[in-house]
Amino acid sequence: MARTFTRPEEVRLPAATLLRTAGGYDLLAAGVGPALAAAGTATALTAAALDGRPYALVVSAGIAGGFQPEAPVGSLVVADEITAADLGAETADGFLPVTELGFGTVSHRPPNSLVRVTAQVTGARPGAVLTVSTVTGTAARAAALRTRHPGALAEAMEGFGVAEAAAAHGVPVLELRAVSNPVGPRDRAAWRIGDALAALTEAFGKLVPALESWNPHDHR
Repeated sequence: MARTFTRPEEVRLPAATLLRTAGGYDLLAAGVGPALAAAGTATALTAAALDGRPYALVVSAGIAGGFQPEAPVGSLVVADEITAADLGAETADGFLPVTELGFGTVSHRPPNSLVRVTAQVTGARPGAVLTVSTVTGTAARAAALRTRHPGALAEAMEGFGVAEAAAAHGVPVLELRAVSNPVGPRDRAAWRIGDALAALTEAFGKLVPALESWNPHDHR
């Protein structure tokens, strides 16, 4: 994805390194999982604010598992809802999200106007993207997730952490994912990571001009 941008330079932060591009975009490899993604994003947001150049938008991008048949391998998904799917408690009566335990949040919603623009210019399908700490490896768990989240199109591991950090700074968030494999039984021979990354790079080539014209105060 960094190939979409020109002349990046390294900017070292505590526990993170940014690639700052000539166009004014900062790229951060946030790592795997919601906790590391949240920590890295929060570090970058704080450093930018202290430097007097706060971000107007945070974008979480990467590959994901797609729920079939709605999100086939090679397709793009833009999150209209970023949800922590396994943040809560397992009980005898089933899973309870942390909100039903009386605290916290489990979902963030990107600005509708930005989701629409992203879908229009990249061809990404809008839908919920689930954040999990343990990726799904069975048909039973995939079915359980779809039952709890019927609008889910994809499963990844970082979006909710990024969204939590962005929300703490009052910055809107966007999540864009390219589907590299189906959600369900792990069949590594069927993964298409290279194709997904290529699709993501192509999408960013179309998305960057749209982001430059998007009004960050339009949170509808």
